[in-house]
Amino acid sequence: MIFLRILGIDPGTAIVGYSIVDYKENKINLIKYGCVFTDKNLPMEDRLLQIFNELEEIIDFYAPQFMAVEELFFFKNNKTVISVGQARGVIILAGKKNNLQIESYTPLQVKMGITGYGKADKKQVQLMVQKILKLEEIPKPDDAADAIAVAITHINSLTNSLYTPKVAAPIKIEKEIKSNRMTAKEFRELLLKK
Repeated sequence: MIFLRILGIDPGTAIVGYSIVDYKENKINLIKYGCVFTDKNLPMEDRLLQIFNELEEIIDFYAPQFMAVEELFFFKNNKTVISVGQARGVIILAGKKNNLQIESYTPLQVKMGITGYGKADKKQVQLMVQKILKLEEIPKPDDAADAIAVAITHINSLTNSLYTPKVAAPIKIEKEIKSNRMTAKEFRELLLKK
Protein backbone atom coordinates (compact mmCIF):
# COMPACT_ATOMS: atom_id res chain seq x y z
CA MET A 1 0.00 0.00 0.00
CA ILE A 2 1.32 3.42 -0.98
CA PHE A 3 1.12 6.17 1.64
CA LEU A 4 2.42 9.66 0.90
CA ARG A 5 2.24 12.77 3.07
CA ILE A 6 3.09 16.05 1.37
CA LEU A 7 3.66 19.52 2.78
CA GLY A 8 2.60 21.93 0.04
CA ILE A 9 3.95 25.48 0.20
CA ASP A 10 3.00 28.74 -1.51
CA PRO A 11 5.94 30.99 -0.55
CA GLY A 12 5.75 34.63 0.47
CA THR A 13 7.01 37.01 3.11
CA ALA A 14 3.76 38.45 4.48
CA ILE A 15 1.82 35.20 3.93
CA VAL A 16 3.12 31.66 3.45
CA GLY A 17 0.36 29.24 2.47
CA TYR A 18 0.79 25.65 3.59
CA SER A 19 -1.11 22.38 3.33
CA ILE A 20 -0.74 18.83 4.56
CA VAL A 21 -2.16 16.37 2.04
CA ASP A 22 -2.14 12.56 2.22
CA TYR A 23 -2.35 10.03 -0.59
CA LYS A 24 -3.46 6.58 0.53
CA GLU A 25 -5.37 3.76 -1.20
CA ASN A 26 -5.69 5.83 -4.38
CA LYS A 27 -7.36 8.73 -2.51
CA ILE A 28 -6.18 12.25 -1.79
CA ASN A 29 -7.10 13.58 1.65
CA LEU A 30 -6.64 17.10 2.96
CA ILE A 31 -5.36 16.91 6.54
CA LYS A 32 -4.63 20.56 7.35
CA TYR A 33 -4.15 23.89 5.63
CA GLY A 34 -3.50 27.46 6.65
CA CYS A 35 -1.04 30.32 6.51
CA VAL A 36 1.95 31.67 8.34
CA PHE A 37 1.44 35.44 8.67
CA THR A 38 4.29 37.85 9.40
CA ASP A 39 4.05 41.47 10.44
CA LYS A 40 5.26 43.87 7.74
CA ASN A 41 6.64 46.16 10.47
CA LEU A 42 9.10 43.54 11.69
CA PRO A 43 12.65 43.50 10.30
CA MET A 44 13.04 41.00 7.45
CA GLU A 45 15.36 38.75 9.46
CA ASP A 46 12.68 38.41 12.17
CA ARG A 47 10.02 37.60 9.58
CA LEU A 48 12.24 34.94 8.02
CA LEU A 49 12.94 33.42 11.44
CA GLN A 50 9.21 33.31 12.18
CA ILE A 51 8.52 31.52 8.87
CA PHE A 52 11.30 29.02 9.59
CA ASN A 53 10.16 28.33 13.17
CA GLU A 54 6.48 27.93 12.30
CA LEU A 55 7.26 25.59 9.40
CA GLU A 56 9.48 23.49 11.65
CA GLU A 57 6.57 23.15 14.09
CA ILE A 58 4.26 22.05 11.27
CA ILE A 59 6.84 19.56 9.99
CA ASP A 60 7.46 18.21 13.49
CA PHE A 61 3.74 17.78 14.21
CA TYR A 62 2.57 16.32 10.88
CA ALA A 63 5.75 14.45 9.83
CA PRO A 64 5.46 14.82 6.05
CA GLN A 65 7.82 12.89 3.77
CA PHE A 66 7.81 15.45 0.96
CA MET A 67 7.81 19.21 0.57
CA ALA A 68 6.39 20.64 -2.65
CA VAL A 69 7.12 24.35 -3.13
CA GLU A 70 5.86 26.67 -5.82
CA GLU A 71 8.61 28.35 -7.86
CA LEU A 72 8.81 32.11 -8.01
CA PHE A 73 7.17 33.76 -10.95
CA PHE A 74 8.02 37.09 -12.51
CA PHE A 75 7.48 40.13 -10.29
CA LYS A 76 7.42 43.68 -11.62
CA ASN A 77 8.88 44.87 -8.33
CA ASN A 78 12.50 43.75 -7.81
CA LYS A 79 12.24 44.32 -4.06
CA THR A 80 9.32 41.87 -3.90
CA VAL A 81 11.12 39.12 -5.81
CA ILE A 82 14.16 39.44 -3.56
CA SER A 83 12.16 39.24 -0.33
CA VAL A 84 10.02 36.31 -1.57
CA GLY A 85 13.23 34.63 -2.77
CA GLN A 86 14.64 34.97 0.75
CA ALA A 87 11.47 33.46 2.22
CA ARG A 88 11.58 30.61 -0.29
CA GLY A 89 15.20 29.91 0.73
CA VAL A 90 14.22 29.72 4.39
CA ILE A 91 11.30 27.43 3.51
CA ILE A 92 13.58 25.05 1.60
CA LEU A 93 16.10 25.16 4.45
CA ALA A 94 13.36 24.09 6.91
CA GLY A 95 12.50 21.16 4.64
CA LYS A 96 16.11 20.13 4.08
CA LYS A 97 16.99 20.41 7.77
CA ASN A 98 14.10 18.05 8.53
CA ASN A 99 15.15 15.54 5.82
CA LEU A 100 12.14 16.08 3.55
CA GLN A 101 12.35 15.27 -0.13
CA ILE A 102 11.88 18.66 -1.81
CA GLU A 103 10.41 19.34 -5.23
CA SER A 104 9.57 22.64 -6.90
CA TYR A 105 6.79 23.36 -9.39
CA THR A 106 6.26 26.38 -11.61
CA PRO A 107 2.83 28.04 -11.66
CA LEU A 108 2.35 26.56 -15.16
CA GLN A 109 3.09 23.04 -13.86
CA VAL A 110 0.58 23.52 -11.04
CA LYS A 111 -2.12 24.70 -13.47
CA MET A 112 -1.44 21.72 -15.73
CA GLY A 113 -1.29 19.33 -12.78
CA ILE A 114 -4.64 20.46 -11.39
CA THR A 115 -6.74 21.46 -14.41
CA GLY A 116 -4.84 19.97 -17.35
CA TYR A 117 -4.88 23.47 -18.86
CA GLY A 118 -1.78 25.69 -18.66
CA LYS A 119 -3.70 28.95 -19.04
CA ALA A 120 -6.21 28.26 -16.28
CA ASP A 121 -6.78 31.20 -13.96
CA LYS A 122 -6.54 31.12 -10.17
CA LYS A 123 -10.31 30.61 -9.74
CA GLN A 124 -10.33 27.61 -12.09
CA VAL A 125 -7.46 26.01 -10.16
CA GLN A 126 -9.28 26.60 -6.86
CA LEU A 127 -12.52 25.11 -8.21
CA MET A 128 -10.65 22.01 -9.32
CA VAL A 129 -8.97 21.69 -5.90
CA GLN A 130 -12.43 21.86 -4.34
CA LYS A 131 -13.74 19.18 -6.72
CA ILE A 132 -10.75 16.83 -6.34
CA LEU A 133 -10.99 16.96 -2.55
CA LYS A 134 -14.82 16.98 -2.53
CA LEU A 135 -14.89 20.06 -0.30
CA GLU A 136 -18.05 22.06 0.37
CA GLU A 137 -16.25 25.30 -0.42
CA ILE A 138 -13.00 26.61 -1.85
CA PRO A 139 -10.30 26.76 0.84
CA LYS A 140 -9.43 30.26 2.00
CA PRO A 141 -7.27 32.30 1.95
CA ASP A 142 -5.95 32.02 -1.62
CA ASP A 143 -2.40 31.32 -0.39
CA ALA A 144 -3.58 28.19 1.41
CA ALA A 145 -5.60 27.05 -1.62
CA ASP A 146 -2.48 27.52 -3.76
CA ALA A 147 -0.46 25.41 -1.31
CA ILE A 148 -3.04 22.63 -1.57
CA ALA A 149 -2.80 22.79 -5.39
CA VAL A 150 1.00 22.45 -5.19
CA ALA A 151 0.70 19.39 -2.92
CA ILE A 152 -1.85 17.73 -5.25
CA THR A 153 0.43 18.47 -8.22
CA HIS A 154 3.23 16.66 -6.40
CA ILE A 155 1.01 13.65 -5.70
CA ASN A 156 0.05 13.54 -9.38
CA SER A 157 3.72 13.76 -10.30
CA LEU A 158 4.67 10.95 -7.91
CA THR A 159 1.86 8.66 -9.01
CA ASN A 160 2.72 9.45 -12.66
CA SER A 161 -0.80 10.33 -13.75
CA LEU A 162 -2.86 13.49 -13.93
CA TYR A 163 -5.77 11.93 -12.05
CA THR A 164 -6.33 8.42 -10.84
CA PRO A 165 -9.84 7.09 -11.53
CA LYS A 166 -10.91 7.14 -7.87
CA VAL A 167 -9.72 10.73 -7.35
CA ALA A 168 -11.76 12.45 -10.03
CA ALA A 169 -13.94 11.12 -12.79
CA PRO A 170 -12.93 12.14 -16.32
CA ILE A 171 -14.65 15.26 -17.52
CA LYS A 172 -16.76 14.81 -20.64
CA ILE A 173 -16.75 17.82 -22.92
CA GLU A 174 -20.10 17.86 -24.68
CA LYS A 175 -19.82 21.14 -26.53
CA GLU A 176 -17.14 22.26 -28.90
CA ILE A 177 -14.75 24.82 -27.43
CA LYS A 178 -14.48 27.62 -29.94
CA SER A 179 -11.40 29.30 -28.49
CA ASN A 180 -8.53 28.49 -26.16
CA ARG A 181 -9.96 30.85 -23.52
CA MET A 182 -12.72 29.91 -21.14
CA THR A 183 -14.44 32.06 -18.54
CA ALA A 184 -14.53 30.93 -14.92
CA LYS A 185 -18.31 30.52 -15.28
CA GLU A 186 -17.91 28.24 -18.33
CA PHE A 187 -15.22 26.24 -16.51
CA ARG A 188 -17.43 25.80 -13.43
CA GLU A 189 -20.35 24.67 -15.60
CA LEU A 190 -18.05 22.18 -17.29
CA LEU A 191 -16.90 20.78 -13.93
CA LEU A 192 -20.35 20.51 -12.46
CA LYS A 193 -21.78 18.55 -15.40
CA LYS A 194 -22.07 14.85 -14.74
